[in-house]
Amino acid sequence: MHAAGAPADPVPMHIRDWPTDERPREKLLARGPANLSDAELLAIFLGSGLRGRDAVGTARELLARHGPLRALLERPPAELIALPGLGPARASALAAALELGTRLLHASLERGDSIGDPDAAGRYFAQRLRGRPHEVFAALFLDTRHRVLAFEELFQGSVDSAEVHPREVARRALAVNATALIVGHNHPSGCSEPSAADRAVTQRLKQALALVDVRLLDHFVIGDGPPQSMAARGWV
Repeated sequence: MHAAGAPADPVPMHIRDWPTDERPREKLLARGPANLSDAELLAIFLGSGLRGRDAVGTARELLARHGPLRALLERPPAELIALPGLGPARASALAAALELGTRLLHASLERGDSIGDPDAAGRYFAQRLRGRPHEVFAALFLDTRHRVLAFEELFQGSVDSAEVHPREVARRALAVNATALIVGHNHPSGCSEPSAADRAVTQRLKQALALVDVRLLDHFVIGDGPPQSMAARGWV
């Protein structure tokens, strides 16, 4: 109850009462999804908010308490279910939507097109390796036109290192008849800055692969930020 003379709690404004160009769905259709904030995108997915709060407000609270966005979305479905505003149906739908995005990126690399955009390979490594509790070293094997032949996780290690064997990478490249490859590994610490050891491994790989006429095109390091390309730094 409110004390005499005290103002009543304000009634929250529903999203349908917002100016049209500020509503998340209309904003997405008019300007594209890239122009929406994390909270607005999540609000569209939620559809509605908790009692007394609209979908955007609920999304903002989810991100504030359980975010940022990547940390929230990397939670397994069993954990998402317990978060306010989600529950079994939304948690399942969210997990399915994330898997669809991963499979779409995977399909774009496997449909027979050449990899002309280095960022696409970096995003793919990020999708496959980011958030893993241990360091994983993987490779995309390519043909003469830089089309994907295979993706393999070759080595796994501890929370801060994985031992890479260049001869084994070269052997797998010959086994799938690859003429080029792109490699990548994750840093579970979240720091995506290549280490001195990363640079040394890259050079040993390049030399070992050159002996069997296979080109190393790039080496991506995956952390919390954007994938770091060693080729972009002139280290491949």
